[in-house]
Amino acid sequence: QVSPKKTVEGLVGGILTAFAAAAVLSTFPPFDPLDLTGSMWFALVVVLLAPLGDAAESVVKRALDVKDMGSILPGHGGMLDRVDALLFVAPASYHLFDLLGYL
Repeated sequence: QVSPKKTVEGLVGGILTAFAAAAVLSTFPPFDPLDLTGSMWFALVVVLLAPLGDAAESVVKRALDVKDMGSILPGHGGMLDRVDALLFVAPASYHLFDLLGYL
């Protein structure tokens, strides 16, 4: 059972944190090539797609009728549960960086 209030609070917190982190990190040397606009686009991609990666992995787990996708990290659902957000974020980030001319 998903708590709608908790889900909305988490999404809003994630949005605020992502945009704040993008604004701050865009001023530091390793991230200098990313201007503020590029950083905000990246934050938006992460905020919108990370929950989709998590949801997609949950759909697969339900279809397979499994609770965890491994036992390497006991109590954490397995390695895939730790990186499920990257399923959508990583390819989208690559294409965004390519589109913005950072690659």
